[in-house]
Amino acid sequence: MSKEYQSGRLFRYFFIITAAIIAIASVWVTNTLVNELKDEEHKKIMIWAESVALISTQPEFEGLQEEEARAFYNYKEHLVKIIQENTTIPVIITYDSGEILDYKNITIPEQNSDSYLKKQLKKFADKHDPIVITIPLEENENLYQYVYYDDSTVLKRLRLFPIVQLTVVFIFIIISFLALTASQRAEQNRVWVGLSKETAHQLGTPISSLMAWVEYFKTKEIDPELLGEMDKDVQRLKTIAERFSKIGSNAEPEPMDVAIAIGNAIEYMGKRISSKVMISTDLPDEPITILMNESLFGWTLENLIKNGVDAMDGQGEIKIRVFQKGKKVIMDVSDTGKGIPKSKFDTVFHPGYTTKKRGWGLGLSLVKRIIESYQKGKIYVHKSELGKGTTFRIELKT
Repeated sequence: MSKEYQSGRLFRYFFIITAAIIAIASVWVTNTLVNELKDEEHKKIMIWAESVALISTQPEFEGLQEEEARAFYNYKEHLVKIIQENTTIPVIITYDSGEILDYKNITIPEQNSDSYLKKQLKKFADKHDPIVITIPLEENENLYQYVYYDDSTVLKRLRLFPIVQLTVVFIFIIISFLALTASQRAEQNRVWVGLSKETAHQLGTPISSLMAWVEYFKTKEIDPELLGEMDKDVQRLKTIAERFSKIGSNAEPEPMDVAIAIGNAIEYMGKRISSKVMISTDLPDEPITILMNESLFGWTLENLIKNGVDAMDGQGEIKIRVFQKGKKVIMDVSDTGKGIPKSKFDTVFHPGYTTKKRGWGLGLSLVKRIIESYQKGKIYVHKSELGKGTTFRIELKT
């Protein structure tokens, strides 16, 4: 695997891990605040319940001295103020029998108010244990009342905040990751196009010179067979330069028989690979004509064949099978090489990915670009088994 590709993967992992840490830390802080507010509300409702109990047990003012009456009056006003200041926490007070005595901070509907209150009471009981109010009566008897309460609106909203926060952070991570990926892909495309155009430009001058030399040698007494082979190689260089020049441009497709395109690619590669590699085909009897740019399509097949030869260490079999499935033309290119782990099925098409010590890892990336951008098709690893081989599948529209 190339250092450039590995660095790109590490950067993506670092970005994802950093974003996850930020999200977790943010949620932890929010949960801490929620728990603190919950404890604070519990303390407030305890004080409120005690105030209700105390105000229910205060004696009347008759028979008290003026200063005592004033002190009791101020004390009672203080308790009333505590009770009235609860404007956020919903509460329901019941008798020991379960009958509802009073409620506060609950909006009651006009219809079915009793059943609504009972539902709220059950909801409060499921959420918090009730607070018991003990009111002393005569002859050592006590009256017990129960205060049921719910979380305030602020606390409920704050409980939902981590979910909203995680959603926002998740959306931010996705958008940022897609933007980063798109930016990297655009940069790769610019490098692809620039490198291809420059390569075609640099090849143009020596190829023109070689073509002129071939024409010159034809006027001399030189072995025609040797000149023929030389001319083929020069024409091949010209084809390669044309391929590079078409990267990044709108290559016009033309109707072409798939079998002929495959045959041309095999004929070229057959003379340039090991004699221990056998290339076989399984083609339909009827011709299948699709729109294609033969030069770029041939480049695709050559790369797949070369990739298979490398995977087999120059010894094995490559099989090309073509068939129609609905409105699609399916092409399987299989080898008997080392195979690809399932976890690498998508990775092999990434620019820079390679298992060889030499090379930039651009072959399969180039194949994917040609099939998807110029042929409007699809390529993927159809199946692979370690030690037995790999099948690449190309899907093209008829």
